[in-house]
Amino acid sequence: MSKPVSPLAIGSFTLGALVLLVAGMFVFGGGSLFNADKLRYVVFFDSSLNGLEIGAPVKMQGVKIGEVTDISLLLDPKSAKIYKPVVIDIDPNNLAGPDLHILSDIGKYRDNLVSSGFRARLEIQSLLTGLLYVDFDLYPDKAPVYAGLNYHNLPELPGVPTTTDEIRNVAEEVIEKIRDLPLEQMIKDLSESLRAVKTLLTSVDVKESSAMLKNTLAGMDQTLKTLNANLDRLLRNTDRTLNNTNDLVVNVNREIKPLLVAVEQAVTTANSALQTTQQSMENFGATVGPDSALNDTLRSLQRATRSIRDLSDYLQRHPEALLSGKEE
Repeated sequence: MSKPVSPLAIGSFTLGALVLLVAGMFVFGGGSLFNADKLRYVVFFDSSLNGLEIGAPVKMQGVKIGEVTDISLLLDPKSAKIYKPVVIDIDPNNLAGPDLHILSDIGKYRDNLVSSGFRARLEIQSLLTGLLYVDFDLYPDKAPVYAGLNYHNLPELPGVPTTTDEIRNVAEEVIEKIRDLPLEQMIKDLSESLRAVKTLLTSVDVKESSAMLKNTLAGMDQTLKTLNANLDRLLRNTDRTLNNTNDLVVNVNREIKPLLVAVEQAVTTANSALQTTQQSMENFGATVGPDSALNDTLRSLQRATRSIRDLSDYLQRHPEALLSGKEE
């Protein structure tokens, strides 16, 4: 006769099984049951995904905001194009607005963030392990590029190439441009130019010019040495000459004044005599004609008086003319 089953044992077994089931779902499900509010997106990367694993962190400027949940590889046989969709889960609880409130509705700002330059890029977690993670940052100078594929109805976020890929792309562009250059013709032209320069440098004219230049430089060097040796004495003589000239000008100015006064008095006297003579000539005009010798004498005397006046005025303005003569 079999022993009856205890209801307590059945209940304990059932409760233990439920606990194990919940624990298994939590462990093997990655806690997804408690993350129903996470936002899921897909990013199509052109860069190699070597080093990116499921569970890799998704960061924004170094702060973890989610993780990678799926990595796939799609091949279009018609265009032979390979697509590499990476599914990421972003936890809105890790994002807060300026008012410190959780951005649980961050999904509705996706277009605004993308238009501001919000892009995903693969970065290296560690140089030793080579593992990658997904980093979000602002790249406003890079236009958003979408794959345009429907991957499990997930909204797509644009990605940008890695820094290594950008450097490699730039290097490849530079290499392509170098390949397009007519290097053979350039080398040929350079060789001909060097040959022409060599011929010119070894010509007789250049050698003679070089010798003449050498002699000229030697002469200039000797002239400079002579000038340097006599410069001090030359400067002293020049200074002494300038001082003597200054003293001479001072003396001339001092002595010219009485002379100018005497000349001015003589001119005044001559003018008076002239006026007297003219008055006399007017009195004797009836007997002395306009073409007589006396009138000629008076006109000559008048011109002489005018010349003396002009000389007096010039000497007042240029006393140094007594030494250097009148300027032309």
